[in-house]
Amino acid sequence: MEVRNCRTCGRLFNYIGGNPNMCPACRDDLEKKFQEVKSYIQDNPRASIQQISEDNEVSTNQLRQWIREERLQFTDDSPIGIECENCGASIKTGRFCENCKNTMANSLAQSIEKPKPIEEPKKKPDNKNKMRFLEK
Repeated sequence: MEVRNCRTCGRLFNYIGGNPNMCPACRDDLEKKFQEVKSYIQDNPRASIQQISEDNEVSTNQLRQWIREERLQFTDDSPIGIECENCGASIKTGRFCENCKNTMANSLAQSIEKPKPIEEPKKKPDNKNKMRFLEK
């Protein structure tokens, strides 16, 4: 196992691949903050990112990360919006707008070559076992 320092508190912990560089205690604290923010947004759907950040003592960068990860979603009438990473359109959650998602999915599907059906070689007629007639 690999031992790393927690990026939040600096304590040593056993790093398991794929997890952020955070010790289990800090990760649990962050999850509790997320649940608080989620319930706050349900109670205050028109709140801005800055207001959510100040009232819940969470950085705006952390809020944006949760939005990009699609863990937080906002209603259509909410003033909160982030930009699509591809075209810059305003979106409520995720990294890309629906247009860009569809374009990427189509280009990916076109880039993957579909297997061509295997054609069996054409058999030549076998004239050896047939009856023949001679004409005069």
